[in-house]
Amino acid sequence: MLIDEEGRIALQTARRAIEHAVNGETYAPDNLPGIFDEKRGVFVTIKKRGDLRGCIGLPYPVKSLGEALVEAAVSAALQDPRFPPVSGREIPDIDLEVTVLTAPEPLACPPVDRPEHVVIGKHGLIVSGLGTSGLLLPQVPVEYNWETREFLDYTCKKAGLMAGCWKRSDVNVLTFEGQIFEEEA
Repeated sequence: MLIDEEGRIALQTARRAIEHAVNGETYAPDNLPGIFDEKRGVFVTIKKRGDLRGCIGLPYPVKSLGEALVEAAVSAALQDPRFPPVSGREIPDIDLEVTVLTAPEPLACPPVDRPEHVVIGKHGLIVSGLGTSGLLLPQVPVEYNWETREFLDYTCKKAGLMAGCWKRSDVNVLTFEGQIFEEEA
């Protein structure tokens, strides 16, 4: 777990990475606290006037938190295929959210029992199978007021699969938790 000050540093790091990237520059943070050397998954969400403007991350702990944070921030700003790249003019109008993840773990239960093992507001989901995968962060079902089965269904759809695919034994469902830090609007 990160403490509040480390969360503020994560937000500042993401913002600086985006500011540099929109100007065509690279950013390599230095003097980060030790926790930023740990391998962690992380997502950076960009909002503009409350609307989603980009969200990309690294769900698995394959890079140090510092490296993953910079990569996710730059990707969310410049490479989210749903949006055009963030421009320098937009920087003052965007707000950032950083979600630091625990390592994803498979749900250890029969597929039909998966809804009973997912906790809304605590768990994020990764659904994978049939050659594809999709992920939704823990805050998403809270924002949309979904119940557990809806959360599972929408994660299946995010993976490009049919709703209800989570009931299949050849489809994997993993859970993870996320610690969320938001810039104050």
